[in-house]
Formats: sequence, C-alpha cells, structure tokens
Amino acid sequence: MEIQSAFNSGVQGFQTATEEANKAAANIVANTVNTDEINEETALETPGASTSGASSEKDIPDLNQSIVDLKVAEFQAKASTQVIKSADESLGTLLDVIA
Repeated sequence: MEIQSAFNSGVQGFQTATEEANKAAANIVANTVNTDEINEETALETPGASTSGASSEKDIPDLNQSIVDLKVAEFQAKASTQVIKSADESLGTLLDVIA
C-alpha cells in the first residue's frame, strides 16, 4: 500500500464523516424545531393543551436515527484519524530508514 493512498483514504474518510455529522445534526435540529413549533401551534389551537415534550411517534424514530448517525460519524472520524496517524508514522519510519 502506498503511503499517499493511506493519507488520501484517511482524509476522504474524515471528510465523509464530517458531511454525515453535519447532515445528522441538521436533521436533529429540524426534528426538534418542527416538534416544538407543532406543539406550540397545538397549544394555541387547543385550550388546556400542554407543550411539554408531546411529540408524535413518527418524529421519535427519525430523531433516534439522526442521533445514531451522528455517533456513527464520530466513530468514522476517529477511525479515519487513526488511518492518517498510521500513515504518518509509516512515512516517518520510512524516512528514518532511508536517512
């Protein structure tokens, strides 16, 4: 395996993890904001309705999946960081041997 290829794989994996984390975070915000807005509208339309954490069951799996996706992106970023570190150490060792 070429060292440049390992660096590229690590960087590409890190960029992918960043994109996935951004998507998951945006989904979390969208689900949270939409749920809060829906609850407030319901409370305004229905006298006596409370706005405390009443979300539809449809929103809960979407929010859970977004949180899982965010955690997966975190682990992907950590793994990509390890690939970059390993490539760096290999390059350092190679330079020490040659010099």
